[in-house]
Amino acid sequence: MSALGQNLAAPFIQRPVMTTVLFFALIIFGVFAWRALPVAMLPDVSFPTVTVTASLPGASAELMASAVASPMEQAFSGITGLLSVNSVNSTGTTRITLQFDLNRNINAATQDTQAAVTQAARFFPSTMTQQPIVRQQNPTDSPIVFIGLSAPNMPLYQLDAFAEQQLAVKLQSIPGVSEVRVFGGQTYAVRLLLNPYALQARNLSLATLMTSINSSNANLPQGTLQSPSRAYTLNVDGQLTNAKAFSNLIVAYNNGAPIELNQIGKAQDGVQQDTRATWINNDRGIILAIVRQPDSNTVSIAKAIRDALPALNASLPGSAQMRIIYDKSTYVQEAVDEVEFTLILASLLVAAVIWLFLGEWRQTLVAVISIPISILGTFAVMHLFGYSLNILTLLALTLAVGFVVDDAVVMLENIARHREMGKSPMQAALMGSREIGFTILSMTLSLAAVFLPLILMGGLLGRLFLEFGATIGIVILMSGVVALSLTPMMLARLREAKPRTVGGIALAHKPNLMSRLLTTITQGYVRSLRVALRFRWLVLLLALGSLGGAVFFFNHLEKAFIPNSDTGMVMGMLSYPEGISFEQLKAQQQLISKAIQKNPAVLTVMSNAGQGGAGGGGSNVGFMMIQLKPASERAKLGTVVQEFRNSMRKMSRELGSTRAFFMAPPAIQIGAFLLGKYLGQA
Repeated sequence: MSALGQNLAAPFIQRPVMTTVLFFALIIFGVFAWRALPVAMLPDVSFPTVTVTASLPGASAELMASAVASPMEQAFSGITGLLSVNSVNSTGTTRITLQFDLNRNINAATQDTQAAVTQAARFFPSTMTQQPIVRQQNPTDSPIVFIGLSAPNMPLYQLDAFAEQQLAVKLQSIPGVSEVRVFGGQTYAVRLLLNPYALQARNLSLATLMTSINSSNANLPQGTLQSPSRAYTLNVDGQLTNAKAFSNLIVAYNNGAPIELNQIGKAQDGVQQDTRATWINNDRGIILAIVRQPDSNTVSIAKAIRDALPALNASLPGSAQMRIIYDKSTYVQEAVDEVEFTLILASLLVAAVIWLFLGEWRQTLVAVISIPISILGTFAVMHLFGYSLNILTLLALTLAVGFVVDDAVVMLENIARHREMGKSPMQAALMGSREIGFTILSMTLSLAAVFLPLILMGGLLGRLFLEFGATIGIVILMSGVVALSLTPMMLARLREAKPRTVGGIALAHKPNLMSRLLTTITQGYVRSLRVALRFRWLVLLLALGSLGGAVFFFNHLEKAFIPNSDTGMVMGMLSYPEGISFEQLKAQQQLISKAIQKNPAVLTVMSNAGQGGAGGGGSNVGFMMIQLKPASERAKLGTVVQEFRNSMRKMSRELGSTRAFFMAPPAIQIGAFLLGKYLGQA
């Protein structure tokens, strides 16, 4: 049998240069992979989701629901793999979110949805000329940065146009940014206020007036003018762009005399949605929500946005100013830093325990060095698989620290046993590794196989814990590779050391503090074991009681998909009495906003009137996004998010809201109900 067949570690022991180069390469690849890995809160988990957006300007929410949403929902019912349909109807707009089974191909689902929309189109109102828009959507693409844009001395429609045409384009050019959503935007529109008595006196109807205005407000090609030498393209601009141009528009003729619009009404510069208003603290404004690309680095994108903010502020017109009102990357970075600290601390504790029991720093170093090498090698494989550095993958690395050194310690102890029998370091390494090599291989494979069900698990939980199971399996396999190659190679070239006496237990030649402590613990365990054997029935009753207690407390513990997290932001959805006017709605919303701003734990309040938490409009709904102070400052104030939410809910109801619901955004958004919908994608 060949040397390789007899001893898995022999080729690495006999070729130290090759082994060293291989692991130096692994370390280099691991460092570069670690720097390139995206940083996120949790792995990307999403259902195949398709959204359908339909528009019919001027239609009420009831008409949109019955004449537009209902025909499409009936057509969607026959699509294969459809799990849920969520419809939000507002004035002039319908937004339907379709969520499909995890195994459904998103492209095929989109094609089926488009076919269903085409099938339902024959039932739409005849005035609906624009076909609904169908597009794919990743529900986990929630915004990571929210930027508030306000200008006290500038019309909001001008600010909205600047944000849409310039700021959004510049922000979207930042690497890693997928989309810039404008929330609370005020698109420019001219509003015509007509006098019905003047219309009747001139024998004009609204239908005739609309036809006349549409025909006069068109920008169409006018043809060409031909001459013997050249051709000229005619360009007659018939587009009316402001209220003044509409005021002088001739809309009809009465007995040959022209009738101008200002004779039967007036034109005003305004906005399309005049029953919605957004404030940043007490100033009217709009919100820019930045969405990252899949598998991009949340922290680096947010840093690039912060770096670009001074230049963007300098380019703003007039007195406009923009500032970050919420940055999710801060919470993500703090969470990742906390887990990384735990990983380093766990590694140091493992190293300390190994040193206490081995008693020799050289052999301790050989065992402990497997921790960083295994982790760096895992980073390289994670990069190849497209994984990210998130709470679950870092947790997997932290849990695996204890497993990583097991293989190396087993190899080290067996080789040390041969060295104490008088063999040279090379002979001890070859013989010890041959005896224990296949044992280490079986240990590694069996331990990694324990986490195989997490990788093969289907459904939503399978998607969520795939990276966790794969990462912990990879690091365990990597530790086995290190224990069968680098560890015996280093031990074969470890110079002779003095007998291990300081801190040693298993191999100490004279008593020391640790060995005496272990002896005392062993003697105490023997005495307790004798007592347990004497009263075995009592021990069995205690065991049964413990089992019953475990079942009892398990049934009474609160259960949730993931723990509640403090991200520094609280969202509020508010409802007011039916029939409330928009002016009253604005006053009530601002009253509650100012009361919230007085709370010492609050930094910024974004308040919206006329737009609910599901992204749709309503005459009696409001929405708030509250940025809290950092957790360290709130700790001094004694403010807890749960208590803050309860106090805000109680205060809102006392100030006139019939229903107030405040929530902290979840760490992961899954399905159709996500933070992005709270930010007006409709």
